[in-house]
Amino acid sequence: MSSFIVEGGHHLKGVIQPQGAKNEALEILCATLLTKEKVTVSNLPDILDINNLISLLGDLGVRVSKEGVGTYSFRADNINLDYLHSDDFYKKASSLRGSVMIVGPLVARFGTAVLPKPGGDKIGRRRLDTHFLGIQKLGAEFEYDPHARLYEVRAEKLRGCYMLLDEASVTGTANIIMASVLAEGVTTIYNAACEPYIQQLSKMLNSMGAKISGVGSNLLTIEGVKELHGCSHRILPDMIEVGSFIGMAAMTGSDITLKDVSYDDLGIIPDSFKRLGITVERNGDDIHIPQHDHYEIDKFIDGSIMTIADAPWPGLSPDLLSVFLVVATQAKGCVLIHQKMFESRLFFVDKLIDMGAQIILCDPHRASVIGSGKLGSLRAANMVSPDIRAGIAMLIAAMSARGTSRIDNIDQIDRGYQNIDTRLNAIGANIIRI
Repeated sequence: MSSFIVEGGHHLKGVIQPQGAKNEALEILCATLLTKEKVTVSNLPDILDINNLISLLGDLGVRVSKEGVGTYSFRADNINLDYLHSDDFYKKASSLRGSVMIVGPLVARFGTAVLPKPGGDKIGRRRLDTHFLGIQKLGAEFEYDPHARLYEVRAEKLRGCYMLLDEASVTGTANIIMASVLAEGVTTIYNAACEPYIQQLSKMLNSMGAKISGVGSNLLTIEGVKELHGCSHRILPDMIEVGSFIGMAAMTGSDITLKDVSYDDLGIIPDSFKRLGITVERNGDDIHIPQHDHYEIDKFIDGSIMTIADAPWPGLSPDLLSVFLVVATQAKGCVLIHQKMFESRLFFVDKLIDMGAQIILCDPHRASVIGSGKLGSLRAANMVSPDIRAGIAMLIAAMSARGTSRIDNIDQIDRGYQNIDTRLNAIGANIIRI
């Protein structure tokens, strides 16, 4: 297990470029299974979850070639379906939540898939019903072995249909889209997720010969085709990393420019930080965060306390709630953070309280933050990262705190943030990896 030793109190200054989007990359990599032709993907982040999925695809028989920094080609022309029943597959797939999205492509193209109950962040129950119910409606049959904790999926032929999703699940929508593109007939998906990453997946599949309309809305129509072809695709910048850097810059009193952020795909994120009193300046496709001596949380028009809550796109991503919470601890004013989706994502606040933050954990989903109104008001502490997003929030807290902090289990941070210590040290941080 690796750790970070973080000396707080350093002001950062310089330019940093966001990595490729992790959540989009997981979808795009699984989509390479839909064709036997070559698919080239660029701007892939060099992080554990992505590297593990690339390794899994290679073990499955996909020919993987690294063609440059962040650029790989994939050719799934000789898939070994027997590997799905191996112990090695079980071990790798069960440790990676993104592996659930191989089900749609495998069933669509080969009529069969196997999936161990997937792992990932320990942030509460994350059900797979939306994935499976949607693919079942297309004609697949699911069996679950509770002893082996294994799903087996079979389908002689997938047929398009109308479906109303019970939730706007991003990975569920992606899985159903990938199953539908090779199904016979027309599939209509209502209450589909419409995040930029779903839009990117749809655009990529259309470039491969799929017929997906309604892209960007919650009503998708997919006309099935017999086969898909190769293509080249570039991953968007990671909006969660962009948001993390905005909060980090303000909380450490830093002057940072974020390059090439694909601003129009950030949605409500910049305005949500402005609600915390943070200055977010747009310069073309870059963002400049000037040095803050303080920042003050807005109130609602009627004078009541601000609430920041997650919601399906175009609402605020739940992956950023941990960052908003920690950044609010040094703002002037009060805010209620409402994490609606996951019931364990706010449990890291006890460590922030140990650092001097004034936070009331109302219940598993809500935390009331009373900001100190003073940068550097937190004190150093020893912490353990429970998941990717809480891990980056802890790192932000440690960088702004007085003294030297230690963060253990940083493999969780490495799952989602590429060389984060090296990149931040280059603009003035003091982070040692041990």
